[in-house]
Amino acid sequence: MYRITKRFDFSASHQLAGLAEDHPCSRLHGHNYIVEIELSAETLDATGFVRDYRELAALKRYIDERFDHRHLNEVLGHDHVTAETLARHFFDWCRERFPETSAARVSETPKTWAEYRP
Repeated sequence: MYRITKRFDFSASHQLAGLAEDHPCSRLHGHNYIVEIELSAETLDATGFVRDYRELAALKRYIDERFDHRHLNEVLGHDHVTAETLARHFFDWCRERFPETSAARVSETPKTWAEYRP
């Protein structure tokens, strides 16, 4: 199995509902997010790629236009915008466009990651 990964960055705010009042994530706050998309294939295409990294520019445009410097609760329309739900969102978006998508990872801090992999 061949695997490739590409990383994308954006900054945004969010607020998590349903947490204790003294939980820091219940307050409006922001992160410098890292998104990693993994694509996998059993064989390579005629040029030796799983997929040309340049084709993933569509994801960069999507992130820059829709997520960067935005309030994620408004962007996604719900109050449970966690790294986990973001990973699933980016996985689904990519899978529709790039069938080789095999996983999406999202980091909110240098020490934490959430991954969605079906």
